[in-house]
Amino acid sequence: MIKLKQLLAATDLSAPSRHAVDRGFRIAATTGASYNVMHAIELDAIDALRELIGDDTAEVKHKLENNARKLLSTSLTDPAHNQGVTANALIVSGAPLASIAANADALEADLLILGVRGEDYLRHLLLGSTASRLLRKTTRHPILIVKQPPYAPYRRLLIPVDFSPVSEKSIRLGRLVAPDADIVLLHAFEVPFESKLFFAGVEEDVIARYRVAARNEAMKRMHYLACIAGLEIGDYTPLVLYGDPSQQVIAQEQEQDCDLIVMGKHGTSVTEELLLGSVSQHVIAESQSDVLIAVDA
Repeated sequence: MIKLKQLLAATDLSAPSRHAVDRGFRIAATTGASYNVMHAIELDAIDALRELIGDDTAEVKHKLENNARKLLSTSLTDPAHNQGVTANALIVSGAPLASIAANADALEADLLILGVRGEDYLRHLLLGSTASRLLRKTTRHPILIVKQPPYAPYRRLLIPVDFSPVSEKSIRLGRLVAPDADIVLLHAFEVPFESKLFFAGVEEDVIARYRVAARNEAMKRMHYLACIAGLEIGDYTPLVLYGDPSQQVIAQEQEQDCDLIVMGKHGTSVTEELLLGSVSQHVIAESQSDVLIAVDA
């Protein structure tokens, strides 16, 4: 992917979803990408209300669709939000999850943009209903999960890397979405079998040397990864830290004052679903920043 050409944002027309739409406007303005904003209505569900509203279900559907079209059009033409970008409004009938995936495929979208509704425990529940299921099913389209109002372009990116191919994609994607942002590359590591070494009586200073060696090797690999992803020394801040990856990402998000986390998703196998749940899903749920997910398809 040399440049972003097609962006697709999904909105339920609620106030919180406005953040995602507005972020899409900023990215489109910065990158020159075409911007599409869709709203899905499950009109077929109205048929279940026939006994209550009589035989005028077709008229009810028509009014609902027209109202949604009007609300979306008004939202997209507001000069206080649209950054001078003209967006293509899409009103579709169908379940949101399937509609988003189908339209992303049809548009060959380079980026999906979704909002997160609610806070705290509600956020965990609502993430499972749309964003997380899209992450588990989508293998072609990167997904940007927007949590914060977009008052400005992204300033500072935190990009966790594990040196797999998707790590390079994460770096390149981050630069496409936020070309002027500072970059922090983070690799969190743990010494294999460290607890077993302690149990076996291996001295702590020996284990400490293992940690130093692992850190040095990871730093070399990080610089090599940055190079093949098109970064030069000075373009990024390298961090190699000991500890649990998901906990380190959340800690460094605050420590480094980052406003976007860019990380990878590995395929769709059962094992990789567990990896998504243990790292990416934890970061999505616990971070304060927006999260951009690159895909290794």
